[in-house]
Parts: sequence; structure tokens; C-alpha cells
Amino acid sequence: MLLIFRKRKENFPQKYYDSLFFCIENNLRESGFGDISVNKKMKIFNKIFYDILIKINLSKNSFKINKNLILDYFIDLKELNNKKYRLFDEYFAEFYNFCFELSGKNMIKDALKFEV
Repeated sequence: MLLIFRKRKENFPQKYYDSLFFCIENNLRESGFGDISVNKKMKIFNKIFYDILIKINLSKNSFKINKNLILDYFIDLKELNNKKYRLFDEYFAEFYNFCFELSGKNMIKDALKFEV
């Protein structure tokens, strides 16, 4: 969603970003992690989040996941020629195209209501 907002030259509201990480933090706490563990994990998640945003390839007309991104974070997809990798790549390209057709407001409306 952040990529789509950026490509459209729209601002992604800070409250939505804060809400995303607040939900992750709450889920960690509900899973039984303590303050120190939550803080360490949140730092790691934030780093991974920005790494993903940086490594995603957006060309003018398409969406393509950077192969290094896949190799860094998804052990099961290490071989770029395997079926899982192709399905993963296709899924995110289709999801990106689907989201790009939505208005920014609709794109995040239901995401805010989501609970684990």
C-alpha cells in the first residue's frame, strides 16, 4: 500500500503507519513476549519493513519483486526457478495491480479493522 501511495504521489497518513506497528506490538505482547523482547523484535521488524520497501522494483508499468529480497527472507524460495517462487512472484504482482485500481481510502479501510 505504501508503494502505491508513493507511486500516485499521495501521502500515506502517519496514523495508518502507526496503527500497523501498534497492532504488531500488541500481538507480540499478547503472545507473551516481555518489554525487552518486544522492543528488540520491533526494531528487527522495522528494519525488515524498510528493507522490503527499498528492494521492491517498481517500473513505470509493472511490479516486480527483487530477487535478492526473496533470497534474503524466504528460505523455501531459494531456487528462483522453482514453482513456489513463480507463484509467489505472480501473487504479489497481481495483488499490487488489484490494489492500484482501488482508491487509497478503500485500500486501507478494511485493513484497519483487521484483527488477528
